[in-house]
Amino acid sequence: MSTTDINDKYVRFINVKKSYDQKALVVKDFSLDIRKGEFVTLLGPSGSGKTTCLMMLAGFEDVTSGTIQINGQSVQDVAPYHRNIGMVFQHYALFPHMTIAENLAYPLKVRKLPAGEVKQKVQDALALVELEAFGGRYPGQLSGGQKQRVALARSLIFEPSIVLMDEPLGALDKNLREHMQYEIKRLHEQLGFTAIYVTHDQTEALTMSDRIAVFNDGVVQQCAPPAALYETPANSFVADFIGENNHINGKVEANDGKVAEISLSHGDRVRATDINCPPVGEPCILAVRPENLFIAAPGREYDNVISAKFITRLYVGDAIRYFFEMSDGAELMVKMLNDQDAPILEPGSQTRLTWATDRGLALDKPTGKNTVKAA
Repeated sequence: MSTTDINDKYVRFINVKKSYDQKALVVKDFSLDIRKGEFVTLLGPSGSGKTTCLMMLAGFEDVTSGTIQINGQSVQDVAPYHRNIGMVFQHYALFPHMTIAENLAYPLKVRKLPAGEVKQKVQDALALVELEAFGGRYPGQLSGGQKQRVALARSLIFEPSIVLMDEPLGALDKNLREHMQYEIKRLHEQLGFTAIYVTHDQTEALTMSDRIAVFNDGVVQQCAPPAALYETPANSFVADFIGENNHINGKVEANDGKVAEISLSHGDRVRATDINCPPVGEPCILAVRPENLFIAAPGREYDNVISAKFITRLYVGDAIRYFFEMSDGAELMVKMLNDQDAPILEPGSQTRLTWATDRGLALDKPTGKNTVKAA
């Protein structure tokens, strides 16, 4: 394998399965290649298998079957402390009886580095996370954000090639979490390590990642850059899990391979882009994101128009969310900027809603089966 191939497949999960009881699989046939220096997020609901994959890569959990490779070499028989992997946990895992400097020095002393080199690396690590004046303090004297920066510095201090992060910002408030997202991305770009990040927060994943692997029930549903996941989800689960979406039940009436014609329960016939559309005659889901669904202007003609009853609107500062109900009881939401063009509607009034054909997606109905799509 050439150097280019190894860099493109620096971390490899090859048909990896994991069972704790030798009966039920927590991770089902997981395969993923991660490039050297890439920031990949494993995203999914609780219990979907993402943390288990992280723990198997770290060496804290055994692989039931399949192979995990780093830099072209299998690591199944390599002890965790020999894998050159840094770890960051949600709850910091700092030693409370040690100062910040001592916490940072610990992984270096375990590796038996000379005292002078340890001291210099600790100073450099504190500077890296802008905590130069905090080396003599104890974890209990730091804020949550400062503790997480120390935990991040400790994971980087021995210059690992890979850094694994398991819900590292889950214990922080919104503003601090957003600041730490920036800090982690800054360090990743500055140092160039390979990052594998676990979260159930979709906004966090979209903000930070080069690629996102969306998990459900132990299987990756889709792995792609954030924009691709958001704009062209592989199936209805990804469409529903990534961002907000309006889901409308329909039946496929025609399909030319690019655009599907869909009949809705109340009789309207509309068009949408074929993403993962069932065959003609089968039920499907029409998905339209709230920012792509519009209130139709009177007297104008549109490709796609449906009628819905206005229920209420929700003011959220920079945007207004309008809630509607279709005749079959399906709920829809339109998101618009809060500006002078934002309409005032009477509750109970019938309103026409519209979308561009390329902004509506024709998708499979959820069946419990899994679709894998990588990019």
